[in-house]
Amino acid sequence: MKDKILVVDDEADIREILQFNLENAGYEVDCAESAEEALSVFSPSHSLILLDVMMEGMSGFKMAELLRKEKKSNVPIIFLTARSGENDLLTGFSAGGDDYIGKPFSIHEVLARVKAVIKRSRMHAGKEKETEPIVAGHLRIDVMRKMVYADDIAIVLSKKEFEILSLLAAHAGRVYSREEIIGELWKDAPYVLDRTVDVHIARIRNKLGQYKNYLTNRSGYGYCFSVTEDI
Repeated sequence: MKDKILVVDDEADIREILQFNLENAGYEVDCAESAEEALSVFSPSHSLILLDVMMEGMSGFKMAELLRKEKKSNVPIIFLTARSGENDLLTGFSAGGDDYIGKPFSIHEVLARVKAVIKRSRMHAGKEKETEPIVAGHLRIDVMRKMVYADDIAIVLSKKEFEILSLLAAHAGRVYSREEIIGELWKDAPYVLDRTVDVHIARIRNKLGQYKNYLTNRSGYGYCFSVTEDI
């Protein structure tokens, strides 16, 4: 699926140059000649906005502020402007900009910055998702604090027990063989036995109490996490 970019500039020739080169680079492109039009065109499907600062009507800075504060959007924004003083840079970043390209610009620089900002945005989004609590049935696994709660009551797990439960719960429904669990969680200890996994699973199930059936053994295959109210 192609990344979609919104180009916002009141100069038609700049919009055309950017659209032509971005599409040749494999992106989908929407264009707007004003911030007002851009706000009506913008959608969560856009991966990035190339935004001119000085336009008739609403400025690029103001549009960025509206996207961040009112629409709660974290879409990456690269400002395009002939104003490159320190105060302008600070204003742009405080308005929610991710990067700043001065006019006149090199199209090679634009393409490189676009690629870098989208990649950085994806990495950041991936890390945020990895640290979100896992909520499944009556369990809440706080990945950041390394804590597990059942009905808001803390359950004390060892480090390896927490890692196993987190792995299985993060991929609920998937069956992990003992070899796969060892490969994921004992990378520096290649001689761990299958029995070690069984022992840890048994301990986790014991600590989960009435919710022990969230962890199931698929005979001949391995272990799976699935929420069941049959307790």
